[in-house]
Amino acid sequence: MSALFQKITQQFDSKLPFVFYCKPNSDKIIALFQKNDELFLLEEGSAGFAFVSFDNEKKYLIPEKFSDVYVETVNDLDYVFSKSKEYKIEENAKNNFGDLVKKALQEIENGSFEKVVLSRKELIDLNNFQLELVFNSLISNYPTAFKYCFYHPKVGFWMGATPEQFVKIANKKIKTVALAGTQLYTDFQKVIWEEKEIKEQKIVTDFIVNILQVVSGVVTKSVPYTFQAGSIIHIKTDIEATLNSQLDVPKLIDLLHPTPAVCGFPKEIAKEFILKNEGYEREFYAGYLGEWNKDFLTYKEGNFDLFVNLRCMKLGMDSKSKISQAQLFIGCGINSGSDPEKEFLETVNKSKTIKKIL
Repeated sequence: MSALFQKITQQFDSKLPFVFYCKPNSDKIIALFQKNDELFLLEEGSAGFAFVSFDNEKKYLIPEKFSDVYVETVNDLDYVFSKSKEYKIEENAKNNFGDLVKKALQEIENGSFEKVVLSRKELIDLNNFQLELVFNSLISNYPTAFKYCFYHPKVGFWMGATPEQFVKIANKKIKTVALAGTQLYTDFQKVIWEEKEIKEQKIVTDFIVNILQVVSGVVTKSVPYTFQAGSIIHIKTDIEATLNSQLDVPKLIDLLHPTPAVCGFPKEIAKEFILKNEGYEREFYAGYLGEWNKDFLTYKEGNFDLFVNLRCMKLGMDSKSKISQAQLFIGCGINSGSDPEKEFLETVNKSKTIKKIL
């Protein structure tokens, strides 16, 4: 066990909050170890690591002011997995999700909204869970993702490898992405995107561009392109802008979250449908997380590097405080071209990102 993971183990045994993470294409693990168990709220002028729920009601921070910060270089890693375990598809889960999609399609036909992102969760029992091994496996297998592990005794234990930048801000320069559409990656097959997927991604792009124009006079975007995240590919558009004022940062973040990539469009109507019909609380799935008001590698203040909390799981513990279960959260975008069975299979494919590591 490395010195960093020894410190993580001690922190967890002491029931003290911590977060550690590895940015896309980085060889550094950054960790914040909070010195007390207080639950700090996310505040505009504070610096630290933000952790925010999908519904924007829970906005927490592991603050730099009350934390020790560690940085460790990742050694060369190469984890070879045996053949992935085949998980049996539960008919009840398939049918329930199918019914939810059909209900959403009826609302789309009625003109309630153009798109809604629906999700479900799976519960997996874990045997001999080893945090260091699992996290290093995420780093090795998903180099372009944001890998993280967040623990607070008053919030829970979360972990994931998300492919989606929410927003990155430095010196008033904004970088973000519109990510939507999903296919399994294959080496030998030409990628062909269906009209449904192209439309879904365009809704996300247009929403983000329109929001950025509220706080920026200059907004540029790339042409859509295929982006690989592990065994999954998506349609991606890179978007950049310049803030009119640094004071616009909190306003921008509140306007953007949640984007149509994880909620739908129009946002408030889609969000209302999700909260009313999904049948469970998303908590921090499809929320956002990351560096708030500080770059912890360069120590530059006023920088934000935030990601959408996708491909994630909430870890559960037994009576001896050992990790024994994982709740996996998976979703997909629904619009007028959606097929309930295909959408369910999309969630099955996305779940393999985490199942492969577990």
